Amino acid sequence: MNELLQYIIQGLAAGSFYALAALGLAVIFGVLGVVNFAHGACYMLGAVASAVLLDLVGLSFWWALLVVPALLFLFGVAMERLLVRWLLRLEPLYNFLLTFGLSLVLVDLVKRRYGVSGLPYERPAVLEGQLVVGDLRLPAYQLFVFLFSVLVCVLVWLVMTRTRTGMIVRAATERSDLARALGINVGRWVTPVFGFGIALAGLAGVLAAPFRAITADMGSNFIIILFAVVVIGGLGSIVGAVAAGFLVGLVEAFGQAYAPAFAQIAIFVLMAVVVLLRPAGLFGREEAA
Repeated sequence: MNELLQYIIQGLAAGSFYALAALGLAVIFGVLGVVNFAHGACYMLGAVASAVLLDLVGLSFWWALLVVPALLFLFGVAMERLLVRWLLRLEPLYNFLLTFGLSLVLVDLVKRRYGVSGLPYERPAVLEGQLVVGDLRLPAYQLFVFLFSVLVCVLVWLVMTRTRTGMIVRAATERSDLARALGINVGRWVTPVFGFGIALAGLAGVLAAPFRAITADMGSNFIIILFAVVVIGGLGSIVGAVAAGFLVGLVEAFGQAYAPAFAQIAIFVLMAVVVLLRPAGLFGREEAA
């Protein structure tokens, strides 16, 4: 029982990275119609920035949770204003190629500056070891990552559903055509929403820094699985992105535990089954198919 629970916590922790990043990717796609291939590179930048700021100015993990997403928000704003916005009127393929090229540039710049061996980053002392609850021993850091990610997702959900600004953004995300028809100026939300989506990817990177190896290529495999997550959840669906992120994390964890050679294959088998049974994804609108 204890072993099974540890696999579940490990899967939910891995799913937390996917859930946060997929939430940002879903919001960006919903408002801009842009498939941001650089999302994996932004996830990598979040982890790298955490390690670099710790080394340069001694920025702790707790401060990095606030500072790094803010820096990635500014990076996302600059990215949208200087690059993405000029191709929005063209076919989506152009922005896909733009963000794909940008991800290659970012990865190469990090490799040139910090090499390929990886950057060190220690877990906070308070989150080391295991949390003992009766007869159960739970990994402290993985449990924190899951609970923190759930808290962030709940806060985003509350903002989206309980505030006027959030309702406008959600309408622009999930039904941008209808929002425009009702007179909502979707264009004014493009830049901050893009920056917010990038910030969530950076936050996922900060959480991953003490948990995974910090290398320039850490976002390459991540973005492939992330696309599977948003397809499973439904393109443009905020709830679907979060739910599918945790689901994929569980599939990955149990796959690595019982069939390591087929762990990632199982994710794409799941994606294929979902697409066959429900082309719009688990929470996507049917017309999106």
